[in-house]
Amino acid sequence: MNKDDECPCGSGKSFGDCCQKIISGEVKAPTAEALMRARYSSYVSGDILFLRDSSTAPVKAEFDERSSRAWSRAARWHGLEILSTEGGGENDDTGVVEFRATYTANGEFCNHHEVSNFVREPDGWKFDDGHLVGEKPLVRETPKVGRNDPCPCGSGKKFKKCCGKGQA
Repeated sequence: MNKDDECPCGSGKSFGDCCQKIISGEVKAPTAEALMRARYSSYVSGDILFLRDSSTAPVKAEFDERSSRAWSRAARWHGLEILSTEGGGENDDTGVVEFRATYTANGEFCNHHEVSNFVREPDGWKFDDGHLVGEKPLVRETPKVGRNDPCPCGSGKKFKKCCGKGQA
């Protein structure tokens, strides 16, 4: 990725004026959100070791460079959307960032929705842990019509003999 390219994090700045400075270590992420944006950009740019280096010790211990690098290369990254932040400011010690990263992998569009926790350590903000957020289940707005219930069309027939004909 070229430093003059638009930053993948969606800030509208160039990569060189945004996340590249954090990924390279030239500057520290001032907020948990800035670190989240740089972590996303590191997947897009392929700078996988930044993911390890920007994590707390327990996360570093479980970091799998090979699989992270493979995922980064296999994905076609579409964008990052920050949905909410809690804390994580320049004067905070902890922060939470909810985000959605979209990408295509193996021909399938993926929507990675996560809530990530960050902590400020003496050397800067670090990713501590996160959990995926599942999409809300489909909730039926009207009650389900049983086969032997009256048909909702008002015909007076049972559903199975009217509008439900041929449905299993």
